[in-house]
Amino acid sequence: MGEVGDDRPPAAPDSRGRGGAVDVGRRTAGLMLRAYRSESSIYGVVLVSALIAVGWDDDTDLDVLLFTLGATAVFWLAHVYAGTIAREEGPESGRPRWQAIARAVRESAFRSSGIVLAMIVPIAFLATAVFGWMDEYVAYYLALLAGTAVLAVIGWAVAARRGGSWGWHLLSALVTASLGLLVIWLSSLVH
Repeated sequence: MGEVGDDRPPAAPDSRGRGGAVDVGRRTAGLMLRAYRSESSIYGVVLVSALIAVGWDDDTDLDVLLFTLGATAVFWLAHVYAGTIAREEGPESGRPRWQAIARAVRESAFRSSGIVLAMIVPIAFLATAVFGWMDEYVAYYLALLAGTAVLAVIGWAVAARRGGSWGWHLLSALVTASLGLLVIWLSSLVH
């Protein structure tokens, strides 16, 4: 199994005894990184982090969790709506109107899915506090740190793809995370 849609069989183990599971793990990590590198995912990381920062003023952990889930869902729906309107085909496509709309909705939902993907890890940390498995402040800061860490990994991966030394990769990770923190902070001020 190579990339999505690739019909190649999994690679055989190499001379060091690796293969199968290691290759699947690497491919999975690669797919996740590509998913998180999308425009909607990066926007989602910033959005979710800002919502958590803003939502922390609420009374309970459950309030913060529900606020973040609800607001993220609303922003995702707004992106799907905007994408649907922007992608809708005219009568020249030869498709019935309902098929054109359904196709535009599917494409827009797929392109905006990164917003939902970006919410998974921070929400998992917030849920640990809701269920009493972790102190609320620890869960809150881990949820915020998760977004920053994702941005740093994206910065590292982009620099690695472009080549250069590990120092350049580290600088890229730091700059990406720092700019992300700045945007998160500015977003929380606006809300």
